Amino acid sequence: MTDSTSRRDREPATSPDPEPFGPGDLLWEGMGDQRLMFLLGGALVMQVMHPAVGAAVGQHSVYRTDPWGRLGRSLTSLQTWVYGGSQAVEEGRRLRELHRDIGGVDDQGRSYHALSAEPYAWVHLTAFERAVTTLKYFGERPYTPDEERRLYEEIIHLGRILRVPERMFPATVEDYRDYFDDMVDNTLEDHPTARDVLATTLTVGPPPMVPGPLRALWRPLGLTSGRVNHFVTVGTLPAAVRAKLGLSWTARDEARLRRLGRAVAATMPLLPERARYLPIAYRARRAARARERLVRAMRVA
Repeated sequence: MTDSTSRRDREPATSPDPEPFGPGDLLWEGMGDQRLMFLLGGALVMQVMHPAVGAAVGQHSVYRTDPWGRLGRSLTSLQTWVYGGSQAVEEGRRLRELHRDIGGVDDQGRSYHALSAEPYAWVHLTAFERAVTTLKYFGERPYTPDEERRLYEEIIHLGRILRVPERMFPATVEDYRDYFDDMVDNTLEDHPTARDVLATTLTVGPPPMVPGPLRALWRPLGLTSGRVNHFVTVGTLPAAVRAKLGLSWTARDEARLRRLGRAVAATMPLLPERARYLPIAYRARRAARARERLVRAMRVA
């Protein structure tokens, strides 16, 4: 893929800052949930299958040498988008500035830039598929069609916070699914960086931020921690993505993943909020409740 976008394409027009997320939003409930950790490996695999993203990550990222450090920094940024209030917009600006000088030529001679509209939007829009898949495998129930529509509207709003070009958003959930299928069929590749990411999942332990009760659920699978990372990453990928990567997945594998998912779904409600949510999300949720109590007290007074 050649980088034919102009600076105007990579620099969205000035617009009022989007409103931050808060209690009542689906992303407020879901983006800080520890179950997200099961889906992040698959998100990165799909993202780096885009040739521009794969080249940028392969040439500029430290995911090989410091996988959990990179994940921790990414999680802090991601949590700030949703739970950071006014800081969310500033974090969006910081990210664009961070990626401004990331560009080059891949090993096939194709130029790329991290802020080109298509790859920048693809990285963001994988969030919707990942959120839906999280509840499909690890939730008490999947999203309803109405909740999916609402979630997708929030993903678009998050894209505005991150200054993703508006023209890159499919208009509806149905349009999104057509877009996603087209990206998998016609743009994504069996990219060397995706292979590297998959290999890395085999060599690292469980994420250090996952609470003990969730780590314990991995043992019945009879797999080492690295192989669980790989197993869950491969299993939660869409079938068409697995096919493009030539990854096998059997009915027995699917049954094992479903058993793990049911165990996670049954365990999560039993954990205290501090263990169910990542730290930034947990603190933001506590602060929001404290503000609401103060508002109610002032009304009574």
